Amino acid sequence: MKLFTNALAILAVSALPAVAAGPAPDAKALISQDFIAKTREWLANPIVPLSVKAQNERIGNIGQAEIDALDKQWVQEREVDDKPLISATLSAPLSIYLLRIQARNLGLYTEIFVMDAKGLNVGQSSITGDYWQGDEAKYQKTFPTGADAVFIDDPEWDDERKIWISQLNLTLADEDGKTPIGAATVEVNLTELMRRSQPAS
Repeated sequence: MKLFTNALAILAVSALPAVAAGPAPDAKALISQDFIAKTREWLANPIVPLSVKAQNERIGNIGQAEIDALDKQWVQEREVDDKPLISATLSAPLSIYLLRIQARNLGLYTEIFVMDAKGLNVGQSSITGDYWQGDEAKYQKTFPTGADAVFIDDPEWDDERKIWISQLNLTLADEDGKTPIGAATVEVNLTELMRRSQPAS
């Protein structure tokens, strides 16, 4: 009987995340045109395009082998104390700005990062899993597509934080509004966005 009870307890615990998650929210409905417009407003702060263009000029001719080496270095640095590449990126003025944006919005954003024309990180609010995003949809469905491109990823359940999240990905354009210079990813706490979208009682 004890074994049976223990088995039931294990089954109950293993089922909790699915129950807690509930049905996936409609990310594309929640991340509305108004939300996207407001996101573009703070991404238009001069620190964003200036930082992206500066990195484009500095490493604009970088080859794929060098990109892969940087990405490998980033992943390795995540596991050790000495983090020159990660530290340099996180201490950049753009990263500090993005961290402030995330903090100011009190849980609405779980992560923000900005990429250059190659898909390499320029600034971020926290340490990303990798340094190069060029092989991922967040970059491939924005920067190469045009200055106005927007890609909203499918919602995912974050079991550790018990929230639904989705990534809003946008192309970043030059001052002319027509020339792509990079891209940005804003990971949105959909659970918090749903709460804020509810009418006040």
